[in-house]
Amino acid sequence: MATVADFSVLVEVRLRPGIADPQGSTIERALPVLGFTGVKGVTVGKALRFTVTATDEGSARAQVEELCERFLTNPVIESATITVS
Repeated sequence: MATVADFSVLVEVRLRPGIADPQGSTIERALPVLGFTGVKGVTVGKALRFTVTATDEGSARAQVEELCERFLTNPVIESATITVS
């Protein structure tokens, strides 16, 4: 029987370059009013943290990649950065 382990996963989802980010733009416009000057390039995304049980890190990463493609992201407008540890 194969040994399995739990792997901690962080998925960071961001809009692809060229896709409008109205939330990021709104935050960026509000910052100077609140006294935060010199902040540029604000973007909004989402971070998902969870645990995957798999036989090795490669298998865990493959599961998460499929999960991102099928459910967690819209691959047309979003990209995901996956960290498995």
